[in-house]
Amino acid sequence: MAEITFENLQQYRRDLHLIPELALVEFQTHAYLMDKITSWQNDTMTIRTVAELPTAILVRFEGSDPKRTIGYRSDIDALPITEQTGLSFQSIHAGVMHACGHDVHMSLALGMVQYFSQHQPKDNFIVFFQPAEEAKSGGKLAYDLGLFEDEWRPDEFYGIHDQPDLPAGTLSTLVGTLFAGTAELVIDIHGQGGHAAYPHLVKDPIVAAAELIMQLQTVVSRSVDPIKGGVVSIGVINGGKANNVIPDNIHLEGTVRSMTRTDLDIMLTRIRQIAAGVALSNDITIDVVLESGSYLPVENNPELANQLIDFMQLRDDIAFELAQPAMTGEDFGYLLQQIPGVMLWLGVNDNHALHSPKLNIDEAALLPGFTALRDFIEWRMNQ
Repeated sequence: MAEITFENLQQYRRDLHLIPELALVEFQTHAYLMDKITSWQNDTMTIRTVAELPTAILVRFEGSDPKRTIGYRSDIDALPITEQTGLSFQSIHAGVMHACGHDVHMSLALGMVQYFSQHQPKDNFIVFFQPAEEAKSGGKLAYDLGLFEDEWRPDEFYGIHDQPDLPAGTLSTLVGTLFAGTAELVIDIHGQGGHAAYPHLVKDPIVAAAELIMQLQTVVSRSVDPIKGGVVSIGVINGGKANNVIPDNIHLEGTVRSMTRTDLDIMLTRIRQIAAGVALSNDITIDVVLESGSYLPVENNPELANQLIDFMQLRDDIAFELAQPAMTGEDFGYLLQQIPGVMLWLGVNDNHALHSPKLNIDEAALLPGFTALRDFIEWRMNQ
């Protein structure tokens, strides 16, 4: 049997990097994945897709002597970013890029499928190729559709995420909460516009927006334990078309993040209260929409995380570091609220941040990342 090589993983990664697609429309990506997966199909494998979530793929291996079912998840979607790497395998889809490393995640998952198609696992093993992580809550969609019922339900779930700040191939995680829970914030401020020379005759939504943005900065500083922290950031402001016209409406969008569900709920409540106060004081209307149903804190199961950390720290051939919590958001957090598991960082050694149009991961991370995860999964199957 041919072992999984660096060249295998590199080819998968580069092929997938060429064809990034946005949430729930990953059809070309799905076709590529299915072509590879079906080429390795054997009697121990079952492949599952569903019409309600057509780009999702589950692959199940029947264990030779199963005591449990272990799951491994990879996200497959990309971001609405115009790539600026200049790579020979740069995105061929205008305005879309794998700027969060999901091409790396998929290449390792394909390596897992290829490996276990050649080496029957002792426990049952499931690989989940998940659409719509960056937007549209693909993990929750899959769970709510019943994709993890009966023999498809893992007893424990694992996943990775790229980390440019770590050396290539270094694994890192912790016991407890690794990533923050997030909520998407959309605010529409409705006033009464008019001539900028007659401000006394209008209800100015721009002044209200400025007041609201500043007041939102007190949500973390005055409502959250300073030891715990949080984030309220506004990333979009739209409104107005002329320098001498006060508009009727202003549109804001932002993100809210916390390491605990309790603190996130506190922050969301305070945002609504502040918006209501600013609306009253400016005699305008403010509509607030907060969506926080699926991007929950990524809470590693303590028992499983301790086992994984012990395994990797005892292996001389695995580079491992204990992680610090991060305000990164990940919808794997929703699945970990339903099924115990662990998420890890995989170092990819780049001086550009995640979601940068210039992110260029170090492919030297691929083989050591795959090998460490495969070896842990096989070790876990023997426990």
